[in-house]
Amino acid sequence: MTADREAGATIDAEGIACPAPIPEDQRVILGHGSGGQLSAALMRDLLAPALAAASPGGVLNDAAVVEIGGARLAFTTDSFVVSPIRFPGGDIGELAVNGTLNDLAMMGATPVAISLAYVIEEGLPLEELRTITLSAAAAAQRAGAQIVTGDTKVVGRGAADRLFVNTAGIGLIRDGMEPAADRARPGDAVILSGPIGLHGVAIMSVREGLEFEVEIASDTQSLAGLVAAIAAVAPDVHVLRDPTRGGLSSALNEIAQASGVGMVLDEPAIPIPGPVRAACEFLGLDPLHVANEGKLVAIVPAASADAVLAAMRATPEGAEATRIGEVVADHPGMVTMRTIVGSERIVDMLVGEQLPRIC
Repeated sequence: MTADREAGATIDAEGIACPAPIPEDQRVILGHGSGGQLSAALMRDLLAPALAAASPGGVLNDAAVVEIGGARLAFTTDSFVVSPIRFPGGDIGELAVNGTLNDLAMMGATPVAISLAYVIEEGLPLEELRTITLSAAAAAQRAGAQIVTGDTKVVGRGAADRLFVNTAGIGLIRDGMEPAADRARPGDAVILSGPIGLHGVAIMSVREGLEFEVEIASDTQSLAGLVAAIAAVAPDVHVLRDPTRGGLSSALNEIAQASGVGMVLDEPAIPIPGPVRAACEFLGLDPLHVANEGKLVAIVPAASADAVLAAMRATPEGAEATRIGEVVADHPGMVTMRTIVGSERIVDMLVGEQLPRIC
């Protein structure tokens, strides 16, 4: 068989042409936005090298740390393309503000200010735009942050999908706090703030027309108050991460790889709501891969674990916090899980495209 490079086809011995698959490293596909292995490869193999001359590089965290006038600032930017733009439990405006503020919080920062920019498709009802903007403003007020600047652009019908939102945010990092993806250490406790999978299943239920006995709503919320509670008892917290795209499994694998450690999770300890579990079984999904928008993972020294759990459980956002595993020196860069039946399995990052445009 020979390859016809110009035609993009392969030719067999009988001269019959058949289309050749386009390799995943040649074109952007939806899976590159999944938050899993393809997203990581896009950043590692293409974007990071292209930005090397203009970027300090290093470990990828939820926000950058910038020192100005003796103050340590967390700085982040994000874009939101969730479909639909209104869903059970929230909308794209609230989601954008909460997501941006949470990225700052994961660096131990108190959110200060954010920007809010819209790309609006022609035809979007003005009243819907007003409702979403009011939702964004309310989310900022609840977190004690200000929306200080923004922008609007309008594109023709079909050039976007109703509304895309871009944000940037800054926050003041608390004294003594230095959480980062490469700071997990063997012996650390892995703590999860509450049930997983709610946001992803809420979006999926709308898209696929699924109905459940109990409505599943997105968990979108600001985590700034929860991080403040953690900081009050354990400023030496090693890692904070909100497991959004790619779910809990992708977030933990990123941390394990950045820190050069292993992790062992306890399956019975991971809180998965019944409707989320049922939806995932029906659709053939792993709940650990499903996106969240109002949960965090805290990796803390074992000696601080009980105090952190108590502080988290005293807040509305962390009332169901639980210890789900530990950091180990074995199998560095890999996450495993002790299952209900006593076996141990690998917990890998999301592969391919599970649910695009989740945030």
